Amino acid sequence: MRGWKMSGPDTPLFEENDVYVAGDGYPTYRIPAVVVTREGTILAFAEGRASQSDASQNDLVLRRSLDGGRSWTPIQVLAEDGANVLVNPTAVVLDTGRVLLMYQRYPHGFHEREVEPGYTGDRICRSYLMHSNDDGVSWSAPREITRSVKRPTGVTSIASGPGIGIQLQYGPHAGRILMPFNEGPWGAWNVYAVYSDDGGETWQYGETAPKNATGHPNEVQMIERTDGTVLLNARSIGGVRRRKSAISRDGGHTWTSLRDVDVLVEPECQGTIIRYDTPLVAGKDVYLFANPASTEARVNGTVRLSYDGGETWPVARTVYAGPFAYSCLTVLPDGTIGLLYERDGYERITFARFNLAWLTEGKDAP
Repeated sequence: MRGWKMSGPDTPLFEENDVYVAGDGYPTYRIPAVVVTREGTILAFAEGRASQSDASQNDLVLRRSLDGGRSWTPIQVLAEDGANVLVNPTAVVLDTGRVLLMYQRYPHGFHEREVEPGYTGDRICRSYLMHSNDDGVSWSAPREITRSVKRPTGVTSIASGPGIGIQLQYGPHAGRILMPFNEGPWGAWNVYAVYSDDGGETWQYGETAPKNATGHPNEVQMIERTDGTVLLNARSIGGVRRRKSAISRDGGHTWTSLRDVDVLVEPECQGTIIRYDTPLVAGKDVYLFANPASTEARVNGTVRLSYDGGETWPVARTVYAGPFAYSCLTVLPDGTIGLLYERDGYERITFARFNLAWLTEGKDAP
């Protein structure tokens, strides 16, 4: 222990069930995102796809759990657009209780490599926002926000998350909503934040994080420290197969240069990072991180725990040793941890729920 007690029972708990299974409604599902509403409802988002291709007439879908992830409501189709492709669901729960969902639309026949810069025409990637005020039961119509989140020249693809956004709680920018983004062109990606200071009504984009010489950052997540700074954690492509990080001291507008995080190995895959935000650890920079902990393949799904704001990660435990790809972490009202993850060659998306006694093998519990 480090001078404080962590919430959750002292008996290790681990349970899981499948939320999306290939062939049940759609041929396959990918790209999980999960949040817990102010009322304790778990919202599990994904792309319902016609095939495993990133550009296969994807719809955005949702299942809800009212009992801590033990059971799930039927699949809701939140957004569909014919043969066009909807991707990268990224959600955030605001202090007001409103849930925002951001995503992108690719025109039919145009992959990330093929879309063009600009705001007009039928060959561009566009971004949309929708919201729910009733724990995900109903949703607003999608609203296009492309001009607010995409630079006017030079940028081809844009991608929110995928995963979650955050609402800042500390410092001069408290209340600001941050959505993590990467931008193309293909093979020369950058990462940055898109932010709103008026509850999601209007948005603007910040500067990209300066790159180092070990590859390009790609899919990204962000976390706020108790001193008001923001830490980003990004997938690396073409580098040394380590996660990349940078810090913002101005609410996500600018960033320090990206650096490789030696302990956070990866096979070039999306990852997930969150605060362990519960009353018993209020004011502490306790973080959770999950990804496939391998430099060779998308296997060995591992959850890590940091007590010092991501400087070190002394706790690591394997959730699933087999095929493990994209994932998203969340914290439930009782202090248990949820992980929504792809497994078994994208055959299913599973929700695992566990406590700190399980994660730390009994070393950290009341």
